[in-house]
Amino acid sequence: MGYFVGLDLGQSADYTALAVVHSVKEWDARSEAKPGKWKTFLHLRHLERYPLRTPYTDVADGVAALMRSETLNSYEYDPSSGRVARPRVELIVDKTGVGVAVTDLLKARGLRFTAITITGGERVTRPKGAYNVPKLDLVAALEVPFHTETLKVAEGLELWGVLREELQNFRRKVNTKSAHASFEHWRETDHDDLVLAAALACWGATARRGRRTLRVIR
Repeated sequence: MGYFVGLDLGQSADYTALAVVHSVKEWDARSEAKPGKWKTFLHLRHLERYPLRTPYTDVADGVAALMRSETLNSYEYDPSSGRVARPRVELIVDKTGVGVAVTDLLKARGLRFTAITITGGERVTRPKGAYNVPKLDLVAALEVPFHTETLKVAEGLELWGVLREELQNFRRKVNTKSAHASFEHWRETDHDDLVLAAALACWGATARRGRRTLRVIR
């Protein structure tokens, strides 16, 4: 059980966006391996997009309030173990274009987080405690659960329509010589902030185990 908060920090012309994914154990009666078994599902519970040019201090205050909220920190019942426990709450931050100054604002508010730099490479690395994550892996962390139906969207979720449109505006480019895939949006005016925020949250919930575990479904 756990809540994973993805924060995509935008620059002056880009939105800052936040997504909350809830990782829970549920009984999967459709399992092919057994008549039924406990399986981890991801629930997209919250999406938020800050207005353009919102001061980073305001963003940091909002994120700190969310991370310490009763909603994310109340004890929960885990049906797979029959135990009640406080869920894990983790913040994953994209610091690719904003530099150290913005992440220092989060630290100043006592927040612990996993810092991510999005790269065009093919492998996850972790120099000096931070993660370098290929955009391929990051977007796959969101795409794969959608395809396998292990990611569920909360009913009536605000901005879900915007996120869905962002996903539709993405296209996959595959280099036929190297089999390397990357993602970009169709037009320069398109935004990908909600996609990246949701992908950060899903990546934090599923893919960070020291090895590459997700593949893009083509």
